[in-house]
Amino acid sequence: MLLHDFLKMSTERYPENEAVVHLARRMTFAELDILSDHIAVHLTTAGVRLGDRVILYIENSCDYVTAYFGALKAGAIVVPLNVAMVASEILVMIGDCLPAAVLTVKRRLPAVANIFQVFGKICPVIPVDDVSPEDFSEVGRSLPQISNNNLAAILYTSGTTGRPKGVMLTHENLCANALSIVGYLELNPADRVAAILPFYYSYGNSLITTHVMVGGTLVIDNRFMYPNTVLETMRREAVTGFAGVPSHFAILLHKSSLRNTLLPALRYVTQAGGHLAPDMVREFRRILPQVKFYIMYGQTEASARLTYLHPEFLDSKPGSIGKAIPDVEIRVVDETVARIAPGQVGEIVAKGKNIMAGYWNDPEGTAQVLKDGWLHTGDLARTDEEGFLYIVDRKKDIIKTGGTRISPSEIEDIVRGMPGIHECAVVGIPDRILGEALKLFVVPDEKGVTQKEVLNFCRQHLSPFKIPKYIELVRALPYTPSGKIKRELLRRGMSAGKTADGCQVPEQEEGDPR
Repeated sequence: MLLHDFLKMSTERYPENEAVVHLARRMTFAELDILSDHIAVHLTTAGVRLGDRVILYIENSCDYVTAYFGALKAGAIVVPLNVAMVASEILVMIGDCLPAAVLTVKRRLPAVANIFQVFGKICPVIPVDDVSPEDFSEVGRSLPQISNNNLAAILYTSGTTGRPKGVMLTHENLCANALSIVGYLELNPADRVAAILPFYYSYGNSLITTHVMVGGTLVIDNRFMYPNTVLETMRREAVTGFAGVPSHFAILLHKSSLRNTLLPALRYVTQAGGHLAPDMVREFRRILPQVKFYIMYGQTEASARLTYLHPEFLDSKPGSIGKAIPDVEIRVVDETVARIAPGQVGEIVAKGKNIMAGYWNDPEGTAQVLKDGWLHTGDLARTDEEGFLYIVDRKKDIIKTGGTRISPSEIEDIVRGMPGIHECAVVGIPDRILGEALKLFVVPDEKGVTQKEVLNFCRQHLSPFKIPKYIELVRALPYTPSGKIKRELLRRGMSAGKTADGCQVPEQEEGDPR
């Protein structure tokens, strides 16, 4: 099974069903199928061949979904990028995947031209909202034969080294995960999901695969900074499903009119992308008692999903991430990879058809996490006597803020380049809205810096979602004897005003520096 087979099947069964709704634009499955054919022909005419990488530089929209399936039909590997990233970050990914083409929209052409001018590589740039119809008499013969073992996508995710890792996902990986999710959520052609998650993110990508598979509808709204606007879209469009990360639920509960909004069509919500406090789950359920609440856990390396907690267990298993999704095997193991007893803490490992093929251009990194067919997640957990999983901690230092995975070292490497800074460290601290907020500890050198200067530097060199929410100037950072920063001590002790050796932290300005 290929991903775009989902589109073909839904087009045959439900040609007039709405596949995508975005603001005033509505696209049926028949229209999506034809338009993505156009894109596929343009790509092959431009020289794109089976296995070539095609960048999607488009925000969530009808055009994104069209470009996504058009690239897949052409036999290309989809590489979606976050349009909010700065050029230096994008250049790293471009240099890694070496794209054969870029799919974008007309208003993004200046930004794309600037990025590729810096990169020095010329490849076709196709604005999907300016594609003219083609003669399709030769389409069948011009498009390549694709196997389910061919790569469908490379999704870049932050690694512990700070350099983004390209997660290689095959058609089989993504189709298998979609089938599992559709099964436990009981999705059907009448389902209409509120698509507020970015599609370059594996969780957001899974909304495309699952709803196109069943003939459902993606109701896109990119305006979650105005949550009441999104709620009105959900009400007006009779949305049946909502998918979000912890910060989305925190905003809905504390900064929206959710309590006064009628959502009679809403059937279920799903939550992943980090820990959501059980009391927030209970509060949401009190407001919308008729809505099924699914807590989920996964990784990009697993095509999105590994476990889920069925709503019937929310009261008896608070804080649990549930059990393995259909057709996935989960174990909790010790350092010898032996299964451990309930109650003991070990690493989560997983096996299934959804597990990635590896990291692009990184055989060493692949070998570290894929061992004997098992994905080693780096997440520590325990099980109870009934086999329900509970996350305890993460072995990796990756910070999840607002559902986005961020590498501390990536930010630290940038900040260390600022004059006046001796050393620095970034940690995630609890935040009711974001789940975790970025906190930057800075040790100034003899020249010194101010919080405002550091903040301005971050704004110039980091994407908005990577700018620390808190900046604290300190005299020293706590280190282990082997020279590693004691990040846990930063999270607990230094935020209280002291360094590891008892030095007082200098006074800082009040308030959020952003």
